[in-house]
Amino acid sequence: MENKAAITGWGWHSPEHTLSNRDLEKLVDTTDSWIRSRTGIRERRVVGPGESTSTMCLAAAKKALDSAEVKAQDLDLVLCATTTPDFLLPATACLVQQHLGAVHAGAFDLNAACSGFVYGITVASQFIQAGTYRRVLVAAGECLTRFTNWQDRNTCILFGDGAAAVVLEATKQNAGVLSAVLGSHGDTEGLLSIQGGGSAHPASVETVAAGMHHIRMRGNEVFKKAVRMMVQSAQEALRIAKLSTRDLNLVVPHQANSRILSATQESLGIDADKMFINLDRLGNTGAASVPLALAELASGNRLKVGDNLLLVAFGGGLTWAAAVVRWADIAAIKRERARRLTA
Repeated sequence: MENKAAITGWGWHSPEHTLSNRDLEKLVDTTDSWIRSRTGIRERRVVGPGESTSTMCLAAAKKALDSAEVKAQDLDLVLCATTTPDFLLPATACLVQQHLGAVHAGAFDLNAACSGFVYGITVASQFIQAGTYRRVLVAAGECLTRFTNWQDRNTCILFGDGAAAVVLEATKQNAGVLSAVLGSHGDTEGLLSIQGGGSAHPASVETVAAGMHHIRMRGNEVFKKAVRMMVQSAQEALRIAKLSTRDLNLVVPHQANSRILSATQESLGIDADKMFINLDRLGNTGAASVPLALAELASGNRLKVGDNLLLVAFGGGLTWAAAVVRWADIAAIKRERARRLTA
């Protein structure tokens, strides 16, 4: 039997500072009721001085290793999914790898925007299924508020900061990542973009003055594409896994806004109580949103051996992704790991 990639550890980190809708009323022409009715968000977390994507990913990664009872030096690979890296160079994953002490691990970043974590576990699972690596850390983090235009009431109400991480480990159980579907349609129209700071428009007085380093989004057009592609990729991932929506125990979607979540849930024909939502407390945290929700579920003992989870996301790029993950018998994997070490 070939290896499968099972989640054996998880961790998450949210900044201490909370920005509520009432706080936003003092910054832009908006109200708490307007934000809630259109997005479902009541507050979000914002990074403070000294915090960055790498510091949050590091904090989440340490918790994930503790949860998995794995040492950093036992990792084979560190992946970091983010749209907001600390630097263009070095990669954020390399910073996390160094500070963790994962001395035997390779490291690289992956940018698929809000779909990044699902892309990340898909990439990690390929290494594990091929037998190349046994244990991979996938972190996802965003400091989206540092790229937010606080005068644009249509976007500044949406975004928050945070990070989460999981350890993926080889197993012979019929569990872990059962299927994955990745998709993209190059956003040549600029529906969702940050256009300043890259090689096309390097940082300059002019790009800063033009606000090109801020998130720009054409919300209505993104909404239509997001729902359609999340539904299609979810259906395809279920088909590949030979499951139906009736077999799902929980859906862990990208926490974009309540309208996208409701439309996706209705189109898939899934009961509302199967959709896990923490959007109201954390806002849209980009690539971190799916693993933040997953880590919260796991930390709350909401997941049982054999549970079938659907992870689904849509983001800038444009990208979309869905994966079916079956929750493994983690205790059994840890026992098998201990036997190998003492053999």
